[in-house]
Amino acid sequence: MQSSSNPNGFRWKESDAFLFDIDGTILLSKDRTHRYALHQAMREVFHVETTIDGIAYHGKTDPGILRAALQRAGFSDAIINARMSDALEVTRRHAAENIAKFTPTVLPSIPEILDFLRAQGKLLGVSSGNLESIGWTKLKAAGLRDYFQFGSFADDCELRADVFRKAVAEVRKRLGYEATVCFVGDTPDDVQAARTAGGRIIAVSTGIFPPAELASHHPDACVSDCSELLAT
Repeated sequence: MQSSSNPNGFRWKESDAFLFDIDGTILLSKDRTHRYALHQAMREVFHVETTIDGIAYHGKTDPGILRAALQRAGFSDAIINARMSDALEVTRRHAAENIAKFTPTVLPSIPEILDFLRAQGKLLGVSSGNLESIGWTKLKAAGLRDYFQFGSFADDCELRADVFRKAVAEVRKRLGYEATVCFVGDTPDDVQAARTAGGRIIAVSTGIFPPAELASHHPDACVSDCSELLAT
């Protein structure tokens, strides 16, 4: 782990608020229900049989993933923009209709670190590229919803940096402008978005990116999973 002895002086426990990404950070969703909802949106709104397979979607938002898949299928940004709202609504609806199929797996030491932070009186939130209803559905299915006091999602933010900025604004609204914010995420995009939003960032290699790749983006800390944080 990049620890508090680093030149950047980062002491992760001292942050006032902790904002967690969902997929690859808190949990894994091998059931593919979310993926199928995106496919249904493209089928129903854009009348195209395509998938998000092959799209570099890790670290992206739901609107951004849809855009990338639709651009690959030949749609212009003008058409995508005109129909995006409808596509997002179909995504939400299809996920809600299949809510019982969400069976996420909680990643190592997530309940333990959430318990620790809650006991320390930290503000806990979610900062995710998911649509809000889908993000909360996953967390409820994982038994983790009650840990989080608020969430920032991608319903009106196609860029992850904007999702993170919105989360920081909510922290400062609740705790004051001087509040310190620490994001926890599993992708290089999380690292960059946290920097853009003015927060610190702990990178966890519980998603698809190995520690060396995450560390190359210079997060404030880089760990294999959250058990390493609890050990410090």
